[in-house]
Amino acid sequence: MSRIAATFKRLADADEGALIPYLTVGYPSLEATRQLVLVLAEQGADLIELGVPFSDPLADGATVQRASHAALEQGVTLSRCLSVAAEARCSTEVPLLFMSYFNPILRYGLSRFVRHCARAGVDGLIIPDLPPEEAGELKAECEQHALDLIFLVAPTSTDERLARVAEMASGFIYCVSLMGVTGARTEISYDVSDMLARVRQHTDLPLVVGFGISKSEHVAQVVQGAEDGEVGAEGAVVGSALINLIESLPDGDLTASVSKYVRNLKAATVRSPRPSSVGRTPALTAQQRD
Repeated sequence: MSRIAATFKRLADADEGALIPYLTVGYPSLEATRQLVLVLAEQGADLIELGVPFSDPLADGATVQRASHAALEQGVTLSRCLSVAAEARCSTEVPLLFMSYFNPILRYGLSRFVRHCARAGVDGLIIPDLPPEEAGELKAECEQHALDLIFLVAPTSTDERLARVAEMASGFIYCVSLMGVTGARTEISYDVSDMLARVRQHTDLPLVVGFGISKSEHVAQVVQGAEDGEVGAEGAVVGSALINLIESLPDGDLTASVSKYVRNLKAATVRSPRPSSVGRTPALTAQQRD
């Protein structure tokens, strides 16, 4: 059983959702990333998503774009991202995910990239701009080296597309919570539950929700549903909000502030019965994009 599968099984047995924080490798520095990966693991992160900096991150909002730009200016390459992952693997068994656009992987070489990921201890790949119809070669390489290839679905995904993704995906399916790019929002639409119910008809893989999740209330809503009887996810990704926090802090304050933030997010993944009188969270009215 892979580290990703084992993690979701452990969490299901404990009736918890997975907390998956995101870091851009090299932001604010490579040394800070090395430190923060271990902080996240120690404070309860169940999986950690490591973003490979790219010059044209089409699915990312302004926050992740700024972080990627800063990392690229410091000379962060795919090879250096692999080194960070390998160092982290020496200190933690938390599953590590690479989020990368396809161009850097293609330039590196598909077979070489997957082989080096496996050697570094990376467990899964998230590639937002790789559709399942074009993923056959990479999928074969991932299967050969026991890496999970994780696909994204959106609220507009058709049933045909959901079935195709379910056929190709492994590890979990990443459910984009709204139309648009990454970025912290003030509220999460309750329509996420309807989307999860649709995806669940096509797969038994864990479902993870990302884009717009910024606080513990969002995490609780995602993994439990806004109301009793609604479909919840098996995990939640927090990215832009964490980068915003890191951006606001001097280096000396990173560990304490990030630790507190992640502990609070993780506490919200524990499922518990709630009074039936709890009201439905209103749909998004004012999206605050970064």
